[in-house]
Amino acid sequence: MPQPDKCWGVSCWAGTGIQLQCWGGQWAEPGPEPGPALPTGRVKERAVSSRMDTNRGLPAIESHRDLHIWITENLKMVPVPERAYGNFFEEHCYIVLHVPQSLKTTSGAPKDLHYWVGKEAGVEAQGTAGSFVQHLQEALGGATVQHREAQGHESACFRSYFRPGIIYRKGGLASALKHVETNVYNIQRLLHIRAGKHVSASEVELSWHSFNKSDIFLLDLGKMMIQWNGPKTSTAEKARGLALTRSLQDRERGGRAQIGVVDDEAEATDLMQIMEAVLGCRVGNLHTAMPSKSTDQLQKANVRLYHVYEKGKDVVIQELSTCPLAQDLLQKEDCYILDQGGFKIYVWQGRMTSLQEKKAAFSRALAKGYPSYTNVEVVDEGAESAAFKQLFRSWSGEQRKNKHLRGMGKLLQVKLDVGKLHSHPELAAQLRMVDDGSGKVEVWYIQGSRRQPVDPMHHGQLCAGNCYLVLYTYQKMGLDQYILYLWQGLQATAHEIKALKGNAEELDLQYHRALVQEHVTMGSEPPHFLAIFQGQLVIFQGSAGHNGKGQPESATRLFHVQGTDSYNTWTLEVPARASALNSNDIFLLATASLCYLWFGKGCSGDQREMARTVVTVISRKDKEMVLEGQEPPHFWEALGGRAPYPSSKRLPEDVSDFQPRLFECSIQTGPLVLTEVVFFSQEDLDKYDVMLLDTWEEIFLWLGAAASEWKQEAVAWGREYLKTHPAGRSLATPIVLVKQGHEPPTFTGWFHNWDPYKWTNNQSYEEVVEGGLGAVSAISERTAQVSSFRLSRSPRNGRAGPLALWALKGSKDSSENELERGPKAGSGPRSVASRSLPQEQLRHQAVEDLPEGVDPAHKESYLSDSDFQDIFGKSKEEFYSMAKWRQQQQKKQLGFF
Repeated sequence: MPQPDKCWGVSCWAGTGIQLQCWGGQWAEPGPEPGPALPTGRVKERAVSSRMDTNRGLPAIESHRDLHIWITENLKMVPVPERAYGNFFEEHCYIVLHVPQSLKTTSGAPKDLHYWVGKEAGVEAQGTAGSFVQHLQEALGGATVQHREAQGHESACFRSYFRPGIIYRKGGLASALKHVETNVYNIQRLLHIRAGKHVSASEVELSWHSFNKSDIFLLDLGKMMIQWNGPKTSTAEKARGLALTRSLQDRERGGRAQIGVVDDEAEATDLMQIMEAVLGCRVGNLHTAMPSKSTDQLQKANVRLYHVYEKGKDVVIQELSTCPLAQDLLQKEDCYILDQGGFKIYVWQGRMTSLQEKKAAFSRALAKGYPSYTNVEVVDEGAESAAFKQLFRSWSGEQRKNKHLRGMGKLLQVKLDVGKLHSHPELAAQLRMVDDGSGKVEVWYIQGSRRQPVDPMHHGQLCAGNCYLVLYTYQKMGLDQYILYLWQGLQATAHEIKALKGNAEELDLQYHRALVQEHVTMGSEPPHFLAIFQGQLVIFQGSAGHNGKGQPESATRLFHVQGTDSYNTWTLEVPARASALNSNDIFLLATASLCYLWFGKGCSGDQREMARTVVTVISRKDKEMVLEGQEPPHFWEALGGRAPYPSSKRLPEDVSDFQPRLFECSIQTGPLVLTEVVFFSQEDLDKYDVMLLDTWEEIFLWLGAAASEWKQEAVAWGREYLKTHPAGRSLATPIVLVKQGHEPPTFTGWFHNWDPYKWTNNQSYEEVVEGGLGAVSAISERTAQVSSFRLSRSPRNGRAGPLALWALKGSKDSSENELERGPKAGSGPRSVASRSLPQEQLRHQAVEDLPEGVDPAHKESYLSDSDFQDIFGKSKEEFYSMAKWRQQQQKKQLGFF
């Protein structure tokens, strides 16, 4: 299959002599110009049949769905049935449109439009898809992000749509358009599964030569599916592979196929006998797969911005800036190319950009000679993705430009409602407050290598030369919840910082690993940390003594008081000189004889009121109120004389419009690699994972229950993420370590519909394999069939002959009878249970305690029909029509296993 020399602009396809042109940033075949322009605006979202619009050649969009997919077929775009989503044929091109349900009611809400090219797709198919994309883009309007996707190199955004994974299928789609056939057992294929965070599977040659030690392989025999796990695969990869296998079982076999898993060939002799009957005897050792090329954080941080603009009759492309980038570099009259170290290329189009500039930007997007599969994202002004925005130091959307307050601004107007924060975790997440700070507080400071308690009278008095542990306890749903703040002074030694982490680990063990740990750097305290000290937080210079108090006061000290209420006020000791003053704030000048409370001209009444309550913590001496411009001579003498200081009105705080982003952390192949999960949900948090949630103001590191071994490294990964971030992030950004099952509302609020009970009865991979697959009897039966026949081997490849294949597959009719999910009519549990018994005699009862004659394997069948309906929520017929493993899972949960 010929490959393009360039992905954008006018280019020649090597070996074909066919020239393609780029329409709207996508490939199309040359020829007549596209049909008449379509009306500008969004596609009308209405529930209609999934057919092509005969007038426009465009599809009708079904409003109840987020995802819409079309495939090229006979130079037309044909809708893909929903049950086939995630299956991609290599000889075709696909168009994928994502319109989030939450955004459908928002005018101009951004949508994602993907153009996917199979590695064996022909030029005509690509031209058809390119033209279709152009028409669809025009119909959708400007708020659309276009993506060019190449098979095997898809963007994180594209891969995030398909859980539990993408399947690449060989060849082309049959003329009957049967994307996925269900309940068909005359199948024999081998799938190579790469089980990273985004799972993909490819159809490969049915041979042992396709196997390696590092990946997962699924031998699909129709009636039976055997998952072979390479000896170097992790438990997380095995679990993800099994999720894909079970998905295929449900979608393509109606739950009727049996699943077997090979984790250890020596222990899975029955399964290996079946595999060898199909693949032949394995000769030689398996090879280790070459590690996939992953982009580390340093490469992603190498960002360059190019300006594309017209100069006379020419179009000029000029390097404009490197990271960190400023948003005001982008002008609406021009186009820009943003190169993220070859990892990804963005083309940003201003709303007033000329057509010539757009074409020039497209043609130069890959001018550096990056591979043709390099991901390209075309962004219209106003429809920028979260990943694009985070490449800039700050980003203000149109909707936020007139808003001066967000989050903490709400605290200035109303007192926090603790109940509302707990019932609306999304509010807690935005405000960064788990409650109003009225819970229990304990404080220790680090001395040597040990922690020493701080007298409650001095809880809010910290020193810049020390490290502190602040344990906060609050109630949620009647249970104690904990946050441990690890506060690090800017003057603390490396030894103290190390001791801080060690003592935090001891406390975590003491509280049975239930502590949420937040690493806080002096000067970057989160709102809740300030709230627990009720506006009385004072940070002194120097180090604390053994009693937790500060060093002896010097002759003159100056304190900067900032804040307007008990939720956001804090005080910092600054150098005692006039240049440290600021007209927008309040300062306390403490001298040997008296104290001056200095009010800048720009301070508010709320600031003054809070300052009067704080100064009593610092000094008990008499205080003289001084207004800016009316200072007595002694005031300036104490500061060493007059000096210039900031006096202009403080500008409103820059509020950036960044969306949260979720990443999986991995270092299996060397440096830290982050895999993004776009449009994330709680389902994307797996017990084997370490996940990084970037909310911009905080970094959360989530540890799955089976990933505790990475606890020490996780915080370091968070710091490396900040250090290598292309936007030049502050290294003092708070980092929060959260463990599975102990998530605070400030974390869960970023996830839609968080379920606190989701992991209560969640089975591990080992439990699913040992008791949940229900394939033991089927495996034994298949093995017996294999043993009953003399396997005729092909002299060429040593595969099983026709008799063996018949034994493994059988006829379609027999397979349906043999693999019926529930007991056959008139037999099994329903025939055994000749009498009904009360549930008290059956539920949660050991075998020896059951009534005489009860089959312990089918206790549920002795329930009356009404009791069965009440307990299981379905009839017996419905229950026994489910897959065996689902029956067993529900019986375990309800006490009948």
